[in-house]
Amino acid sequence: MFIKFFKILFFCLLPVWVVAQNTIALPEVSNYSKQIYGGGLQNWKIRQDKNSIIYFANNEGLLTYNGKYWNLYPLPNKTIVHSIEIAENGRIYVGGQDEVGYFTPASNGKLEFHSLLQLFPEDRKSFGDMWDIVSFDKDIFFRTTKGIYKLSGNKITVYNPQSEWIYMAKCQGKLYAQDVMIGLMVWENGYWRLVDNQEALKNNDPITGMVPLPGEKIMVATLRAGLFSLDSKGLHSMALGNRELFNDARIYAATTVNNTQIGLATSANGLIIVDHEGNIVQKIAKGEGLQNNNVLSLLADLQGNIWLGLDNGIDMIAYNSAVKTINPLQQNGSGYTALIHQDNLYIGTTTWTLAAIQEKLLLGHHEGAFEIKSNAAFKIRGNTGFWNFNTLPNESTIVAGTYKGLEIFGLNNNEIKHTVNIPDFLESSRYIAIDAENNIWVSHPYHGIFKLAPKQAGVYSVQKFTDSSGLPSLLNNHIFKIKEQIVAATTKGIYIYNKKTNLFEASGYYKNILGNQSIRYLKESPAGNLWFIHDKNLSVVDFSSTKPELIPIPELNNKILSGFEFVYPYNESNVFVGGEKGFFLINYQKYKNNIHKIVVQVRTVKISGSKDSLLFGGYFQEVNKAQLQSKKIPSLASGWKTIRFEYSSNVFSDAVDLQYSYRLKGFDDKWSDWSSRTEKEYSNLDAGNYTFEVKVRNNINNESAVAGFSFKMLPPWYITRVALVFYFLLILVALFILYKWLKRKFRMQQQRYEMEQVRLKYIHDLEQNKTKNEITELQNEKLEADLSFKNAELAAAAMHLVKKGELLTKIKKDLSQVTKDMRNPETIAAIKQVVKKVGDDDKLDEEWETFARHFDAVHSDYLTNLKNKHTNLTSNELKLCANLRMNLSTKEIAQLMNISVRGVEISRYRLRKKLGISSEINLFDYLIKI
Repeated sequence: MFIKFFKILFFCLLPVWVVAQNTIALPEVSNYSKQIYGGGLQNWKIRQDKNSIIYFANNEGLLTYNGKYWNLYPLPNKTIVHSIEIAENGRIYVGGQDEVGYFTPASNGKLEFHSLLQLFPEDRKSFGDMWDIVSFDKDIFFRTTKGIYKLSGNKITVYNPQSEWIYMAKCQGKLYAQDVMIGLMVWENGYWRLVDNQEALKNNDPITGMVPLPGEKIMVATLRAGLFSLDSKGLHSMALGNRELFNDARIYAATTVNNTQIGLATSANGLIIVDHEGNIVQKIAKGEGLQNNNVLSLLADLQGNIWLGLDNGIDMIAYNSAVKTINPLQQNGSGYTALIHQDNLYIGTTTWTLAAIQEKLLLGHHEGAFEIKSNAAFKIRGNTGFWNFNTLPNESTIVAGTYKGLEIFGLNNNEIKHTVNIPDFLESSRYIAIDAENNIWVSHPYHGIFKLAPKQAGVYSVQKFTDSSGLPSLLNNHIFKIKEQIVAATTKGIYIYNKKTNLFEASGYYKNILGNQSIRYLKESPAGNLWFIHDKNLSVVDFSSTKPELIPIPELNNKILSGFEFVYPYNESNVFVGGEKGFFLINYQKYKNNIHKIVVQVRTVKISGSKDSLLFGGYFQEVNKAQLQSKKIPSLASGWKTIRFEYSSNVFSDAVDLQYSYRLKGFDDKWSDWSSRTEKEYSNLDAGNYTFEVKVRNNINNESAVAGFSFKMLPPWYITRVALVFYFLLILVALFILYKWLKRKFRMQQQRYEMEQVRLKYIHDLEQNKTKNEITELQNEKLEADLSFKNAELAAAAMHLVKKGELLTKIKKDLSQVTKDMRNPETIAAIKQVVKKVGDDDKLDEEWETFARHFDAVHSDYLTNLKNKHTNLTSNELKLCANLRMNLSTKEIAQLMNISVRGVEISRYRLRKKLGISSEINLFDYLIKI
């Protein structure tokens, strides 16, 4: 019984193909649709400057790509750009429809268009499409169908065709152009000369490409007639066995790919790679990953990548990459196993393993074990699925790992014969290693590691190793034989079996290289390098130098078939890796040596506040010059809140493997962690000088030089130098005003103090006077009180006299009445004698004199002064004045003076006249003043 199996010739192993392209492995293709690059559908020409930036002549303008960011620069009239050329002076010349000119960086680093249309003659300004532009001998040549225009300085010279100019290009140091009717012409000494012997170019077929060949020859590609060779003897048709393919392809453009190959852009067959003889080496079309088969333009960049300008989109082929893909028969099956046997490459997408044992090719399959003979697979055993085939050191015994344990086969006289199943061991044996003592090691990801030691023919003892046997865990342990040692790939790194202790122990040697990371798969190459898989990432430990070097292969990150990892290092140039779709082929020797110099550049600096603005467009100088910032540092006003930096590297094919680190000197001098991030923003920076620096590294930690962008953040207007000077002057003025104010205030305070002192003195004097007055007043009040008291006493004395007088009068009256009734003369005489004594006036006079003395003592000699002033006053008038001075009432005065009230009034009147005062003057007031 047999099943059909496929095989593919592995051409690179044959001596004749050592330097040729391996056609079974395809480079990775990156697709860029118009939605990605933001331009028009068609891309007519492609160029690259010395700083690796790619330029496309696009339907909507000049399109640029710097490895991360796309930028579109439309022409003023918004027409299609058909042609592009980068001159030695750094100008990017472009031609559109009725528009021609050049782009050059403006002061802000953004490309700016300068039209040359004003230099063209008036009757030549409507030239239609500008199809080709060539920089040649310091002049610029522009081609339209109706004329070729040479720009020398600011002068345009026109060269008319006999029919139409349909092609123009520079090759091997000469300038060529094709007139559709005359043929191919060369520019010599200021004239167009017809190239000799070009009969081979028939039917007026347009030339579409000219590529230099060794020996000063030129390969000429035509639109429909295929390829020709041009030398000093003329144009010759190249003898091709595949001419029909070129007849159908329609070649649109051609370019040199590398030292041995040429790329042809075709309208129907995508990209065709040929050698210098025109033989097809490889074809890359839509089936190989292109977006479409209609290729309008192409360019091999400085890193060996091939850029294709498509009828709809842009593609990049990592043609020089050391990592390529193998997708057998365009199937989408996963890559499980591969083997080179007898110069044939066998790969399996539905089988578990392939093994070559003594010229036998064995196949492990879900349905059993098979031997491959003559492109067919014959079943050897079909009782269970077979994982692998291994041999004991004698190479005549085959140990097969199956779904249900191990089976032993014998190999004798070129025949394979099943001998025995190992009893009492039914573990699925996908991972097997055999040591020098014929011990069979088996690992199961969930059950542990097993050691099967031979006891006798077909009989083995089984020992199980788990976490109690030195392993870090029972789970996810995979057994391998590396450098003649039994090792276990675990979740905590690599563990080595120690025969003396019969335990597994962590390997310090591998720990220094790999650390404690989880390892799922190990494979030793013939050169002694160690390939391993961590998670879904492939790396290799290179032992070719004195110190082991860890080299990751990030191109395959997350592309490896998880759970069924497979690495087949046939040699250093051919390492096969199983992928989720087919296989990857790594030319490891080329991978190590194919390290491009990496350069990082700040591409864009944008600032934003109330509006956005472009500060820097990516060019410090002309496009072909080293992009280093000059001493002119831009200054930013404080109103800008955010500054954004965009940066990228010149590596296109391995851009996914690059990592960047940055810092902003003046803000934070510490470098950031490495990441794939290609932009950084800073907000609300303080005033000061800053330099944004960025560097890039690849997967083997090669770092680029540091690129930087310096700028100055100006302070707010209120803390600028002018403002500070103003503030200083303002402070001086304020201090002067303050000084004046304080001086005035001090003077006013002094005046107020003096006035206050005067006021206080005045108040003090007033208070003293008041005190004195109060004392005087108190004294006066006391005197008045004393006076009133004396007056009261005097009044009392006067009243006493009055009462006394009244009493004496009454006594006299009563005695007189008594004498009338008495008859005794003696008694009468005696009573009369008494009456006489009572009415004695002398005593009355004495009493008055006593009263007058007391009155003058109380009233400061009032009566004396009154008598001295008015000497004509009688005694009774003086008594009246004294009574009035004591403020006695009229009635009281009448009683004291023993006269009637009327008599008092009359006496007052007489006294007024005697004193000589008028009726307007109050008598009491007059008397009180004396």
